[in-house]
Amino acid sequence: MAKVSMIEREKKRQRLVAKFAAKREALKAIANDQSLPMEERFKARLKLAKLPRNSSPTRLRNRCEVTGRPRAYYRKLKMSRIALRDFASKGEIPGMVKSSW
Repeated sequence: MAKVSMIEREKKRQRLVAKFAAKREALKAIANDQSLPMEERFKARLKLAKLPRNSSPTRLRNRCEVTGRPRAYYRKLKMSRIALRDFASKGEIPGMVKSSW
């Protein structure tokens, strides 16, 4: 089980990303528009830099929804390999069985 503080920090980042997504997208569109004057694009870049760092989607980390583990994460199932194995062993994932040969 991951530290509760790390899980809560990640939730806070997700809230910030959602909150600033529209503003960040608008500023990026202005900054990348070649038809606008250089000063206006530069001002948009400065405003973009003033936004909180944790509002950037690249700062998000995928975590297991069961344990909060940040590594060995399966995107399709939204859980780590360890939680996946536990659920599969208990028979809680339909169609998944532990292999043996």
